[in-house]
Amino acid sequence: CVENDGYGPLNKEIQWSYHTFSLIGSSVCGFFQVLLVFAKEDSQSSGFCWACERANFRVTVARTPESALHSFLEKHHDLIIIDHRHSRNFDAEALCRYRTPPDREEATVMPLLSAGFNRRYVENPNVMACYNELIQLHHGEIRSQIKLRACNAIFTALEQSQDAIEISSEDQLIQYVNPAYESVMGYQQGELMAKENVEVPKSEKNKPDLLESINNCIRKGKEWQGLYYAKKKNGDSVQQNVKITPVIGQGGKVRHYVSINRPLNDNNKVRNTHTHTHTGQVDIQSSKHKDRRKGSLDVRSTTSRGSDGSSQRRHSSMARIHSMTIEAPITKVINIINAAQESSPMPVAEALDRVLEILRTTELYSPQLGTKDEDPHTNDLVGGLMTDGLRRLSGNEYIFSTKHPHHLPSHLTTPLSLNDIPPRVAQTMENEDSWDFDIFSLEAATMKRPLTYLGLKIFSRFGVCEFLSCPEATLRSWLQVIEANYHSSNSYHNSTHAADVLHATAYFLCKERVKQSLDPIDEVAALIAATVHDVDHPGRTNSFLCNAGSELAILYNDTAVLESHHAALAFQLSTRDDKCNIFKNMERNEYRSLRQAIIDMVLATEMTKHFEHVNKFVNSINKPLAALEENGANGDDEAVKGILMVPENRILVKRMLIKCADISNPCRPLELCIEWAGRISEEYFAQTDEEKRQGLPVVMPVFDRNTCSIPKSQISFIDYFITDMFDAWDAFADLPNLMQHLDNNFKYWKGLDERKLHTLRPPPE
Repeated sequence: CVENDGYGPLNKEIQWSYHTFSLIGSSVCGFFQVLLVFAKEDSQSSGFCWACERANFRVTVARTPESALHSFLEKHHDLIIIDHRHSRNFDAEALCRYRTPPDREEATVMPLLSAGFNRRYVENPNVMACYNELIQLHHGEIRSQIKLRACNAIFTALEQSQDAIEISSEDQLIQYVNPAYESVMGYQQGELMAKENVEVPKSEKNKPDLLESINNCIRKGKEWQGLYYAKKKNGDSVQQNVKITPVIGQGGKVRHYVSINRPLNDNNKVRNTHTHTHTGQVDIQSSKHKDRRKGSLDVRSTTSRGSDGSSQRRHSSMARIHSMTIEAPITKVINIINAAQESSPMPVAEALDRVLEILRTTELYSPQLGTKDEDPHTNDLVGGLMTDGLRRLSGNEYIFSTKHPHHLPSHLTTPLSLNDIPPRVAQTMENEDSWDFDIFSLEAATMKRPLTYLGLKIFSRFGVCEFLSCPEATLRSWLQVIEANYHSSNSYHNSTHAADVLHATAYFLCKERVKQSLDPIDEVAALIAATVHDVDHPGRTNSFLCNAGSELAILYNDTAVLESHHAALAFQLSTRDDKCNIFKNMERNEYRSLRQAIIDMVLATEMTKHFEHVNKFVNSINKPLAALEENGANGDDEAVKGILMVPENRILVKRMLIKCADISNPCRPLELCIEWAGRISEEYFAQTDEEKRQGLPVVMPVFDRNTCSIPKSQISFIDYFITDMFDAWDAFADLPNLMQHLDNNFKYWKGLDERKLHTLRPPPE
């Protein structure tokens, strides 16, 4: 209660009481309820009514003790104000005691505090005075009580959470871990309580200065997020995405740290969730340019039609798997799902059954197409590019002989020098660092030998000779040997295509995010892989070679036939003669690392694993980076590097880079895009002609030169293969000019198709 201001003759009091049992939800959501108990309306009661209205509080006015008690029992108000100025109307202290059960009521008259009052207010009907008093009450004791009431619910949530959570004090003493933390890390709560974080064993896999970097960040009150290796009680290390958040408390100081750790999203690891008191951030990819496509597929979510399998089969089928001593990641995933099914409601268990059916298929990353009639162009492209051919032969086997010698070009003895490049060729290559560089002008200027000239310039720009410790003459000879083994008779897969892919690779390597991700050895591997990735290509697809029973298909067991041949032949040609062996002076271990990187990138150009590579890139790199950006940590170089420098992620970046360079034609300027579309169509037409002559299965029937719609084939290729991949690559490397070309080219092909045209260009007016 608060007395009057001392100048009046009366000692007027207003009694206050807080009810601390109101519902958490109402107060947290802002529905703060006030009960005014005033025997009659006067300026003071009106002042509080107006103040409640201004503060957006819900107010109830009671005139009698009975109505006040009835209202309170019904609504359980957060704040009760009782008028004690006119005691003849009712006894405020007696009314307040109605809150206490009879068996706890005191026999004697209690002081105000014992009665339940805890604040006195000097009579002042001024609205602002009443308003300020209410706001102070709300922001002070009442808000604290609301938070205290919420603690039970919060700790219940923590105890039930499947995330592993750790809370530590400002001195980094562990104060709380939840059951999920105990389960994930293998510790019991009693083993950790009051221990300093530094006493908990740390993994040796972290960089030496990582902990210091984390502590410097969180001590400033900033969140930290990045990759961190945690050490379990059994000694195992697990790599995690960690987020550490300082909690500001009394006095504006950091009073606690909350850490959330989740095992790195890796397709080779089981996803477990682990929350640990630390500061951090996460990341996800934005999707762009979706307006140019018709029913294209989302690389971030591959769905299935499900199955009707019974949940009972898991008990018998999993018995043997549980007894295995060596578990593959997919086995661990299935075990986790089966364990979850045991305690799940029937709808959830049935849904998980469908998940298990999907996981048991072999093509986890390939989207499912509709019927063949829906889009024959897409179906034929998929059949021709993503399968190893039909396993039926006509009896007439088409033989590619691998016995012919891959000889050195006759002009190898007088290799060109970078300084001896003819002026016309040099002028053509002046803008080779631009995406709009015209590779066909270089093809004409070099008489169909663009790879040697462009290779000399790009390899010099990236310092490849210095890295390999090889003379420039050796590099020139190597480039000539590689180019001589491309088939100039192919309309598409010739040395001009190799030069185009090399150009795109060099362009991507200059992008800031790519430079952050790769080391010099990765850059050299990418340039060499681009140069050799289609060497000795016969102008036919893998499906054709498998169906024809070619020697290459037999040699490589119908698996990644051409890509395996390109990689193997590249090293055979390179090491056959010291004059062109660019690897001769490398240290053995470094050569092995470089060789492995080149082989991996060349094999990544095979289309059967297209969706697997794209999905892994999105889930392991784009999404974590996007989460960092969403949490405002995209400027945190350490957090970004923590994602990019993971060895597995660097491999994904290199694979994605060469894949995008290999099929970047739809992202080139329109005239270049049209020329490439004509060349690949002609090569497919020639294959279809030969399949018919040889009596082989026709793997891409739509590529019949008499009936094919080139615009439709380009639209299908962009929709099915290009859009999602370049959306993901653009989100990573920032390539707005490529995406604009892609939009323009898609609209161009759409325009031709809408006019029912089958040709590369519209007829002249």
